[in-house]
Amino acid sequence: MSTYVIGDLQGCLTPLVQLLEQIQYRPEQDKLWFAGDLINRGHESLETLRFIKSLGDNATVILGNHDLHLLAVSHGFGTLKRGDTLTEILSARDRDELMDWLRQQPLCHYDKTLNTVMTHAGIPPCWSLEDTLTFAKEVETKLKSDTVDEFFATMYGNTPNQWDNTLTGLDRLRAITNYLTRMRFCDKNSKLDLKSKEGINTASKGYAPWFNYPTKLPEDCHIVFGHWAALEGKTQQDRIHALDTGCVWGGSLTALRLEDRQRFSTPCTINRKKS
Repeated sequence: MSTYVIGDLQGCLTPLVQLLEQIQYRPEQDKLWFAGDLINRGHESLETLRFIKSLGDNATVILGNHDLHLLAVSHGFGTLKRGDTLTEILSARDRDELMDWLRQQPLCHYDKTLNTVMTHAGIPPCWSLEDTLTFAKEVETKLKSDTVDEFFATMYGNTPNQWDNTLTGLDRLRAITNYLTRMRFCDKNSKLDLKSKEGINTASKGYAPWFNYPTKLPEDCHIVFGHWAALEGKTQQDRIHALDTGCVWGGSLTALRLEDRQRFSTPCTINRKKS
């Protein structure tokens, strides 16, 4: 049995099918992890969502910022942006079923046997593994609750931009969500810069990629994440693995086999310009 972590799909089902053929995916034996952002920007968002859902227990899915954006819009909050490819999902006959399934997915997944933790954007330097799992669960509980609308109504925003254990209510949930699904750069105190979005060398003064700071996770624990296509899959850290290699922007789709850390990739079949 093998476990493969796959980076941001963003509605690119055709490359995913090609990648699964390349790794000779065996449904009866292998497991697939998806590092969030299943949909949006690509032209097969609805088909991608349906396919991942159809994998059942073979797929472990975490939510990314695009997935949360879809959920918020489906609940009447947020607005579609230029370049979004979510309309087909929102008008689909099985929309409610898909949205209910998506809302049940976590923001973090940890496998003790593989000693690997997966979030969409990473883990801030100020959090331990226990912190990460606990804080993610707070948001997950809210997403599954009858009061989820108040979360979506206040989900968007860049503040609070620094973690404080005394944060409460919806501000606390927004901060947790931003760390787990939007983070790229932070300072030594884990204060976020959510405006800089390009490569490592574009950090504002006093900020650096979150993975350049010492982590509070156990020394042998690996982190897998997506979200940051400009990294091109490189962190220069032995146990921190970036998997968004920009498939939707004309790059490639990447899978990491956790048992031996071998990477596989397939070229994108479209060339979409950023908007």
